[in-house]
Formats: sequence, structure tokens, C-alpha cells
Amino acid sequence: MANFNNEYEIPNIGPKKIVQVLLVLVVVVLAFKSYTTIKAGERGIVFSRLGGVSERILDEGWQFKLPFVEDIIPIDVKIQKSETAASASSRDLQVVRSVIALNYHLDPAAVNSIYQDVGLAYETRIIDPAVQESVKAITAQFTAEELITKREQVSAEIKEMLTTRLSRNYILVDEFSITELAFSEVFNNSIEAKQVAEQQALKARQDLERIKIEAEQKLAVASAEAEGQRLQRETITAELIQLRAIEKWDGRLPQVSGGGVPFIDVNSLGK
Repeated sequence: MANFNNEYEIPNIGPKKIVQVLLVLVVVVLAFKSYTTIKAGERGIVFSRLGGVSERILDEGWQFKLPFVEDIIPIDVKIQKSETAASASSRDLQVVRSVIALNYHLDPAAVNSIYQDVGLAYETRIIDPAVQESVKAITAQFTAEELITKREQVSAEIKEMLTTRLSRNYILVDEFSITELAFSEVFNNSIEAKQVAEQQALKARQDLERIKIEAEQKLAVASAEAEGQRLQRETITAELIQLRAIEKWDGRLPQVSGGGVPFIDVNSLGK
């Protein structure tokens, strides 16, 4: 029985061995906690429990951090898309509703400032209000009709103002476009009526031009005919009339009673 207990006796591990094992575990944990991976298209914001947001920004790849002291907050710096519905009034007090599409990205060198000043809700806190204000300010400078005919100019001016406003918060504009532009039903009806009137006016001008051209053509034909008749009258001389009369004579003398040959006045033949 004593032999059985000796075979299964728990080995005696001393305190020194336990400390060594614990030290190894601590080293492994520290090594694991000392590194982090920043994905492509992201930057790492370093938040220290001792001093808050750090000025140090981590680039893509495998990066070092202080374990249990620093937390890494990834933030996207790739191009992102935002769509904002905006409502404004034109210079002639027409209500204009639009949808603005914006492509933007965060300044990679200032993501710590963005996080510290705004946080991660920068789209609702910064971008959407800036779009609303820029659209209102520029739309008020144009009439409703100009917003249609000068759409490219309007878009360029809104983009310029929006770029200036967002850059103050380290948000950079890549592309900007007005994807939708809608007006009130009354304005749409007036535009349609104006287009119909312009089309009718254009048709009337075309008809008038056609009638004018046809009249000029008829006048030209009549003038040509008159000129032809005048030239024809000028070419008909007395000699030509006599010659044509002789050409028509069949060569027989008129029958008269009496003996002599009748006298024929040649000049009378042309009359």
C-alpha cells in the first residue's frame, strides 16, 4: 500500500519555480499586449490612460504600444461618401429641395484632433450641417431658373464654400455633386407653360420666315418673267415683223378683176 502512494505522489514545486512560471506568463502577456495591427486605409489614435489623446498617430501595419496604458482607436481615412438632403430658398423665393452627394476623407495627419474635438460622429456633427449652410447660402444668390440653367456654376460655388468650411475640421473634399434638384409644383407648371409658349413663338417665327421666303421667291419669279417679256418686246423690230410676214406668205397673188397685176404694198404685210 505504501508503494502505491509513493508512485502517485505529487511532485513538490518550490516557490522559486512558481515565480519563474509567473514571470514567463507575464512576459508573454506583455509582449502580446505591446503590439497592435493598423489595417490598410486606417490610422491609429493613441489614447493614454495617463494623458488622454496622444499626438502620436500610428500608421498602417504592426505598431508598438504601451501595454495596459495605451489604447489604440482605429479611424478610417479612406474616401467615404455622404448624401445629405437640403432645403433652401432661391433669390426669387422659390423653395428648392436638393440631394447633395459628397466624397470626402479625413486628413490622416490630424485624425487625433478630429477625435479629440468631434469624435467619430463627424458626419452628423460637421458634414451635414456644413452642407445645409453652404447650399442655403449659394442657392439664395440665384433665381430658381438660374439654378437650372447655371447648375454647374452653382455646384462649383457650393463645393468651394463647403471645402473651406470642412477643412477647418480636417475633413477634405474629393468630389461634390447635386444628384437631385426639385422645385414646387407651381414653379414646375410655370416652367412648363413657359416652354410651351417659347415653342409656339419659335413655330410662329419659323412660319413667318417661311412665308417671307415664299413671297420673296414668288416676287423673284414674277420679276424674272417681267424682265423676260421686256427683253422680248425690245427684240421685236419692224424689220423682224416684215420678215415674219414674208415667211408666212404662200406666194400666190390676190385675185382681182381687170387685167393688170395688183400692186402689193410689202410694208402693209407687217401691219
